[in-house]
Amino acid sequence: MRLAALLYLLFHFTAAAGQDTTRLTLLFTGDVMQHDSQIAATYDPVTKEYSYESCFRYISPILQSADITIGNLEVTLGGTPYKGYPQFSAPDQLAAQLKLSGFDVLVTANNHCVDRGKKGLERTISVLDTLGLLHTGTFVDSVSRRLSYPLIVEKNGITLSVLNYTYGTNGIPVSLPNVVNLIDTVLIKNDLTLAKNQKTDAIIVFMHWGNEYQSLPNLFQKKIAELCFREGAKLVIGAHPHVVQPMEWNKEKDRLIAYSLGNFVSGQRPRYRDGGATLWVELEKVRSDSMYTTSIKQAQYELQWIHKTAGPKSQFYILPVHQFENDTVVLNTKIARAAFNIFKEDSRALLTKHNNNIPERSREINETWFSICLVKTDASMTAIETNKVIEFYGLEPQIDLEGKKCWLVGKFFDEEIAIKALAEIKEQTIYKEAFIIQRP
Repeated sequence: MRLAALLYLLFHFTAAAGQDTTRLTLLFTGDVMQHDSQIAATYDPVTKEYSYESCFRYISPILQSADITIGNLEVTLGGTPYKGYPQFSAPDQLAAQLKLSGFDVLVTANNHCVDRGKKGLERTISVLDTLGLLHTGTFVDSVSRRLSYPLIVEKNGITLSVLNYTYGTNGIPVSLPNVVNLIDTVLIKNDLTLAKNQKTDAIIVFMHWGNEYQSLPNLFQKKIAELCFREGAKLVIGAHPHVVQPMEWNKEKDRLIAYSLGNFVSGQRPRYRDGGATLWVELEKVRSDSMYTTSIKQAQYELQWIHKTAGPKSQFYILPVHQFENDTVVLNTKIARAAFNIFKEDSRALLTKHNNNIPERSREINETWFSICLVKTDASMTAIETNKVIEFYGLEPQIDLEGKKCWLVGKFFDEEIAIKALAEIKEQTIYKEAFIIQRP
C-alpha cells in the first residue's frame, strides 16, 4: 500500500512538474520623430543642453511597465546641425531619454534612415549601441547584418526573432557598405527562413509601408502581411502612415497585425496626425513534458495624444488618453481640450469599427485622485518658492491637513505618475517634506 501511494504521489508530482507557463508582455509604439519645433522646445539656452524628460514624463510609467517596449525610430542621430523635416537629425539626448523611459528595442529601417547619409546611418547605430538599446533594420555592412540578423530578443524565458523593412529611403541612395533592409519579397522569405531556423518562440516583423495620412491599409500592405504570416511570422507591426490604422488578431491562426500605430511623438499637428496608439500583446509559453507552445494570450490598445503648449516657448508632452480625459490642469485651454477630444473620438470610432479582437485597454476609473502636499508654516506662496516644476503641475490654495498647512500640486489619476512627480519636486524644489495625499 505504501509503495502504491508513493508511486501515485510521484506520478502526480512528475505530471505537475512536466508543465509550466511563462508570459511576456510586449508594448509597441508608433513613430518617434523630431521636427524643428520639438528640437527647439527641448533646448535650454542657459545650460545649452537638450532635455526630453518632460516630454516623456506622463508616458514613462506605462512604457516601463511592459516586459519589452519596442518603437520605430524615424530620425537619424546624425549629429549637428540638428534638423527636423525633411532630413532629420535629432540630439542624442532623445535616444538617451527613450532608454530611460522604458524602450528596449528600436527599429531603424524607414524612409528617413539615410537622411544624413553614410555618417548619419553609422552614427545612429553607434549611439544606440553605446546606450545599450537593441536595434535592427539598418547595418554598417553586410557582415554585421549577417552576424546580428534577425535580431534575437529574450526575456522571461521567451525568445523573439525581430525583423524590419522599409519601402524606400526617399530616393536617397544607401552608401556602400551600409545596408538598409528594403521590402523585397525574396529577401523577406529568405530572412524568415533564417528566423525559423533560430528556433525562437515567436517571429515579429516590422514594416515601414502604406500611404501617408490614410486611415485604412492598402492592398500592398495586405499582400506583404500575408506573405509574412505564410512564412512564419506571428506578429506584423506597421509604421509610416503617421495616422492610426486598424489592428487584427486572428485567434484561430494565432497571428496579429497592426497596420499603423500612428505618431508616438511628433511635431505634426493636423487632425489624425497629432497622436497614436500603443499596442499591448501578451505572449504565453506553455511547456508540456518536452514540448513548448507559444501563443498570443491577449491583445489591447491604448491611445496617446501629443500636447503642444501655447506660447513663444512651446513644450511637447505625450499624454495617455485614459489619464487625461477629464484633465483641466495640463490641458488648460479650450483649444487643447478640443483637439484632444477630436483625436480621441476619431481614433476610437475608427478602431471600434475596424479592429478585430483588439479592444481598447480597460483601466479602472478612479473616483479619487492624488495630489502632492507642500508643507508650509504660513499661508503665503511667493514666486521665489515656486519653480517651473510646480507651475507645470499646477498649484491649488492651501488646505489644513492634520494640523499642517498644505499647498496642493497636481491632480494625478495614476499613482505611479504622482510618485514620480513627488520625487521630481523633492529633488528640484525646497519642499523636501512634500508627500502624496489621496483626494475624494
